[in-house]
Amino acid sequence: MSLFSPLFTSLGSLLTHLADGLDVAFGASSTAAAIVVFTCLVRLALHPLSRSAARGERTRAELAPRLAELKRKHAKNPERLQREAAEMYAKAGSSPLAGCLPMLAQLPVFYVMYHLFSSGDDGGNLLEHTLLGAPLGDRWADALGDGGLVGPHGLVYLGLFALVAAVATWTYVRNRKAAAALPLPDAGDTPVPGMAAMAKVMPLLSFGTLVTAAVVPLAAGLYLVTTTTWSAVERAYLQPLRTPAEAGQKAKTTARPKG
Repeated sequence: MSLFSPLFTSLGSLLTHLADGLDVAFGASSTAAAIVVFTCLVRLALHPLSRSAARGERTRAELAPRLAELKRKHAKNPERLQREAAEMYAKAGSSPLAGCLPMLAQLPVFYVMYHLFSSGDDGGNLLEHTLLGAPLGDRWADALGDGGLVGPHGLVYLGLFALVAAVATWTYVRNRKAAAALPLPDAGDTPVPGMAAMAKVMPLLSFGTLVTAAVVPLAAGLYLVTTTTWSAVERAYLQPLRTPAEAGQKAKTTARPKG
């Protein structure tokens, strides 16, 4: 028995009660609807951590020019560089990890939810329910073997993939725009090896969910599309908290029509 079995059983019971409450509106697809609602409720509970991470990103971005200046000034004195950098972050009430720790704190929650929806280790029959007739425990390959690409089950997956692709495309476009808005590095800065290639690849990672959704059980795919959609909307909503004041003012000035 898994160490987390009692937790998964409790979550499964909670999902069952939630599905019972949604049965009147969604009928046989109430469990699928419960997965969406439950995911949104968990993401809403984690929203304060996301806000904290956004503020941390903004603070680090605002301190980046001063940190770069310290690195140039004390390049031959690592101890003094470390001391003055620590003092700078302390005065700002921040740290080099600001923005990272709140996100890391969310990872165990995401793991538990993904495992619950992909394994069905809920002490019940979560993956035996359906979404518009497609079993939550089946994968896309099962749907292809039972009616083909445009069969009753295949259409459910095509709808899921279309939503995932739409969110991924929106995220990709926003990431490209955000990357283009970043200030160019100073000529004297030493480029980090591989950073240019990573900057090109990172925006494409949003399409990784599309591949994942094709190989995991439908319940897990439903969770993935819900949480990635939430992440995309939440990131857009919190963008003003991430953007340094100078960059935000520059963007407004650039966007202001002439005349």
